[in-house]
Amino acid sequence: MTSISNRLQAILSSIESAKQLAHADQTVQLLAVSKAQAAAAIREAYAAGQRQFGENYLQEALDKQTQLSDLAILWHFIGPIQSNKTQLIAQHFDWVHSVDRLKIAQRLNDARANNSSPLQVCVQINISNEASKNGVLVADLQATVATIAKLPHLQLRGLMAIPAPSLDLSVQRQQFKQVRQCYDNLLALGYQLDTLSIGMSDDYAVAIEQGATIVRIGSALFGARPQ
Repeated sequence: MTSISNRLQAILSSIESAKQLAHADQTVQLLAVSKAQAAAAIREAYAAGQRQFGENYLQEALDKQTQLSDLAILWHFIGPIQSNKTQLIAQHFDWVHSVDRLKIAQRLNDARANNSSPLQVCVQINISNEASKNGVLVADLQATVATIAKLPHLQLRGLMAIPAPSLDLSVQRQQFKQVRQCYDNLLALGYQLDTLSIGMSDDYAVAIEQGATIVRIGSALFGARPQ
């Protein structure tokens, strides 16, 4: 097997081990974060069984989609969204994890109108209240979700967050626990959600413990990003 194949199998095994350790029964999907990786690396991961890939930069992603058009990839957009990029994102991706304000949601909805299927979206929340981070503040989450849930060409699936990095497991755990509480609050209000997109290469085990259903892993799968 190739090195990417080896890493993929190791990560999938680690995900299952994390679920068992936490007594977690949710399905956890691996989203391979392929930003800055060559199309050949994505093709290699696909050959090893990976089907879902996440990209942060629109033009880079579109170039890869052209090169890999023969593969049945499910493309996720996970990076910050500029207003002038919403049309292409809505037309070329299956999922968007980084819906961080109503203006972006409305523009994605309008651009998706001619597509036969709704765009699958997560609302990004700024759980750490970091000025440098995108995302809806917790205090504004319910009002934001209420509006997005009514947009006809978007399917609201859940929440995404990128907590402040920390090597302290207790800090990681508390931040993910806050995201999970926001998610549970929305479920209690009657929203039909099924996705918590939390956890990356360095903290996905703790995220799974707190209910992650999608973990976004790049460097652990592909190795260091090319410069």
